[in-house]
Amino acid sequence: MAYSVFVGAGQWQAAADDSATQGFFGYDAQKREWQPLSNGLPDSVEVRCIVMHPARAQTIYAGTQAGPYRSDDGGESWRVLALPEGTSDEDSVVWSICLDPSDPETLYVGTQNTTVFRSRDGGADFQRLNIDEPDGVVRANFAMRVIRIAVAAHDPNDILVAFEIGGLVASRDGGETWQSCNKDLLALSEQDHLRSAIVSDQEIEGMMDSHALTMSPNHPGTVWLATRMGLFRSDDAGSHWSEFGIGRFSPLTYARDVKVSGHQPERIYAALSLAATSDAGSLYRSDDFGQTWNRFDHGVDIDSTLMAVAEGAASPERVYCAARHGKIFGTEDGGKTWESHQLPGGVQGVYAIACA
Repeated sequence: MAYSVFVGAGQWQAAADDSATQGFFGYDAQKREWQPLSNGLPDSVEVRCIVMHPARAQTIYAGTQAGPYRSDDGGESWRVLALPEGTSDEDSVVWSICLDPSDPETLYVGTQNTTVFRSRDGGADFQRLNIDEPDGVVRANFAMRVIRIAVAAHDPNDILVAFEIGGLVASRDGGETWQSCNKDLLALSEQDHLRSAIVSDQEIEGMMDSHALTMSPNHPGTVWLATRMGLFRSDDAGSHWSEFGIGRFSPLTYARDVKVSGHQPERIYAALSLAATSDAGSLYRSDDFGQTWNRFDHGVDIDSTLMAVAEGAASPERVYCAARHGKIFGTEDGGKTWESHQLPGGVQGVYAIACA
């Protein structure tokens, strides 16, 4: 059975007590049905990231509450990728996975706090990278998370790691040493419209609340960052930042995801909403590397926070996005028409989406 879209869900703090907030699903386009995928995955699996191998369509990685998993048959069966001996349960909760664009057998796995693991052999063996906390980490009622990792296409030694309520760090030497990227972000947090404190008493919290980052092979050194406070841009690989001002184009500015197209490197998608828990979301697209943006979804009702967007690995005509309360929205014809799908069983807490 071939699945065209994969979606993962996991626990989130604001979920209703009686809602189902876990699961991994594949969409069977022929039957027009979502199938739960569980063969080899942990019981009550929580999936917060999904990555597809760029050269092998059947190879998929999933980050779970019990470590990273790999499928080599398109999601039909899974095997755990063992993290180093002695890794704690907390450090096994996977929030992000990244494949090196220049060598997709090099795999980065981000868990909680500043914990990042690297494998050079597709997940057979891992080593833990030593990353100190950067200035600006916010203490809250949940652990800081490695929410996204990015490796520059032009230089595999250039690595960025983004933390939820911790800002970012960068390595310019392949992970041997790390530097904070937070100086400009903390300075921006002094502006009234960029102050936000929800889970702490620190108004830097909003600017430290990283959600996603992306780079294009056409623009070495340029990084786009999605945070609670909007979209931000760096033109020197994360050392300095400026506010882009997505509010000029969208009434919704809470940015949960931002991705450069794998087919057209001047194209960027952004998942924008009202807030972490809200009743409105929107998908925006730029075709000029972020200079201008237009709403891309239409004819569907995104009635909760939009969490993630994915472009088809085989074709840019396929684009899907996932909303927190379990609705999936997609186009198979480059945005001409859209459909919405509800995950089975009333599942909520959607975090991740990937498309074949």
